[in-house]
Amino acid sequence: MSSDTPEHTRRSGAISADERPAGRAAGRRVPAPRSDGSPRARAPLAVAAAVAAVGAAFTSYLPVTIVLGLAQLTEDAASPSGALRAGLAGWLLGHGVPLRTEAGPVGLAPLALTALVVWRLARAGVHVSRATGARGGRSPRQALVAAGAVGAGYALLGVIAALLTGGAASPARAGVTFALLGVLAALVGAVRITGVAGLFAERAPAALRDGIRTGLVAGLLLLAAGAGAAGLAVATGGGDAADMIGAYRTGVAGQAGIILISLAYAPNAMVWSASYLLGPGFAVGSDTAVRTSEVSVGALPAVPLLAGLPRGPMDGLGAGLLAVPVLAGMAAGWLLARRLLRLAAEERTPTGWGPLLGPAAIAGPVAGVLLGAAAALSGGPLGGGRLAEMGPVAWQVGAVTTAVVAAGTLLGAAATRAFTRPSAR
Repeated sequence: MSSDTPEHTRRSGAISADERPAGRAAGRRVPAPRSDGSPRARAPLAVAAAVAAVGAAFTSYLPVTIVLGLAQLTEDAASPSGALRAGLAGWLLGHGVPLRTEAGPVGLAPLALTALVVWRLARAGVHVSRATGARGGRSPRQALVAAGAVGAGYALLGVIAALLTGGAASPARAGVTFALLGVLAALVGAVRITGVAGLFAERAPAALRDGIRTGLVAGLLLLAAGAGAAGLAVATGGGDAADMIGAYRTGVAGQAGIILISLAYAPNAMVWSASYLLGPGFAVGSDTAVRTSEVSVGALPAVPLLAGLPRGPMDGLGAGLLAVPVLAGMAAGWLLARRLLRLAAEERTPTGWGPLLGPAAIAGPVAGVLLGAAAALSGGPLGGGRLAEMGPVAWQVGAVTTAVVAAGTLLGAAATRAFTRPSAR
């Protein structure tokens, strides 16, 4: 009997503890071997982080230089050296580093550039984790080390860029901002490629996982509604926007650059529009307000995106837009309930109110944090004087989003369960 056991084990595909590789038996991932059977070499952490940081910086800086170079072109003049310096300044601004100008401080970051930077830094975290052999290791320490190395290298690049602007940006501020952004963004990629994100998801309570997922869905639906409203407003005021672009008196290339700069600020307009639909609204200068119940603005800069600002308080059929945030929450609650009811039907277990309403209540604060952070990032000064205050108030947006999404999600989830046939539960 004992002599047949090893043969049966081999046929069934099972591997005994003595036959397992040492690294896998201890819960560690063994580096994939090369074709000749030798272990794959690991790159030094410093080298991998330096290459990844420089690559992320170059791929986000180059588009800025091209766009600003086009915007500076006129029909009879061009300034390549000025485009390089302006590219550095715009690149720093996209990271949230304020600039010193003759018109006052400029801190209104183009969120499209910020999103590009975050994406490239997240990929840098992935590349460093792979190069150092941390892929699939499910080690939080390895993920933190990879993210910290990327952040350190990126901070050095930020300091150098600030020095090259000739005093337009603070090197100390640039170093701190680049370090924080580099670590946080690279950590997103590192925890995914190392498997740490999956490890945390496995250990988190089911209600928390479902609540975070539902809150993110509700927040993204609100931002999508804001994008739709902003696009419709700009399209309605397209004639004014075209007049503003023509007033710059540039050639075709210059007008293309101005349009691309406006598109870089399109995510800012999306967040401001979502804040408008939620109720808190936003400011386009000191002592101004753009809300559904009040529109009070003064002289505005010739920015094409501002051509879509409402002329007055919302009334008539437009008041129906006020229901959009609640409907977004209800849609997220409906998706949550449908998913939980489907899983319960597959497992043939009853679905109580607790597992359904708990995640729905968590979704409100999650969406509030998401929209509040987006509002904080979307605003900033656009110079001194009246333009020192631009964008929504973050805490107001976060608080209103929390209340609206929590109520809408609870209502949508409860209604879905109540009107679902008992056989589907």
